Amino acid sequence: MSLTGFSAPWWFLLLLVVAAVAVGYVLAQRARRKRTMRFANLALLERVAPRAQGWPRHVPAALLIVALLLLTVALAGPTAEQKVPRNRATVMLVVDVSLSMEATDVKPTRIKAAQDAATQFAQGLTPGINLGLVSFAGTATVLVAPTTQRQSVVAAIDNLKLAQSTATGEGIYAALQAVQGFSAVVGGAEGPPPARIVLMSDGKQTVPEDLYAPRGAFTAAEEAKKEQVPISTISFGTNHGTVTIDGREVPVDVDDGSLQEVARLSGGDFYQAGSAEQLKEVYADLGEQIGYELKEADASRPWVVLGTLALIAAAGSALFLGQRLP
Repeated sequence: MSLTGFSAPWWFLLLLVVAAVAVGYVLAQRARRKRTMRFANLALLERVAPRAQGWPRHVPAALLIVALLLLTVALAGPTAEQKVPRNRATVMLVVDVSLSMEATDVKPTRIKAAQDAATQFAQGLTPGINLGLVSFAGTATVLVAPTTQRQSVVAAIDNLKLAQSTATGEGIYAALQAVQGFSAVVGGAEGPPPARIVLMSDGKQTVPEDLYAPRGAFTAAEEAKKEQVPISTISFGTNHGTVTIDGREVPVDVDDGSLQEVARLSGGDFYQAGSAEQLKEVYADLGEQIGYELKEADASRPWVVLGTLALIAAAGSALFLGQRLP
């Protein structure tokens, strides 16, 4: 039950009527007592009159006034912040598939853990949201354009293939292009739907090495900021991961710094996940943030229910105590 805001506060003027009813009841009771005292033979009255009910006789009237108060609040239209599913938004899931994702510091491997978590994210996302998928290593590929059909996204996640190099900027640009193309098709009088990129990577960009290069991650993040598409970045892995390339063991530490900067430049959020469970928690948190929004919604129903119950109680108590309705 909420009293934080009202859509029609002028209905509170009815409280004057409720107050008048209460005052009228009190005055009527006093007048009745005065008439009884003035004209009745008190000695005879005590012998023949039924025993007074005392305060219980006022219960029906009190319940009636409470019911009127509750229903007046309901008519004023109380509102409250409620979680409402988003039905018009675009989310691009961008997944790093560089060879470093073969590292086993996250069991069974980084890529398998990432696939499991991304699948849960896709399946749990609000049905009305359009979800797309981009994979990137040395280049980026839009595997699934934004769609509400989750099965195609899940199937593409299951079929992710690893490749050499890490071109984070290319992944972001590919996602932006997919968002722009989709917005051009579905955008109507309300404008393009809101969009967000969820970028998961475990390593530093290697192509190009300069993050501020024209196709670098930082440049792409700044472009996402201009397009009003925030990037939520997930740094996945640990600082002791290794992979074997050409018979040589190569360390593949995570690069929190660059992913944190990508999130900052784009106006998004940064997350760290050092295990499969942490990654699932991050995706679950993102799904909650992306899939729902807080809106002021009608909160009058509890007041109507309580007011109606109070009215029923008033009528029932009146019939039980006085064999008549108040």
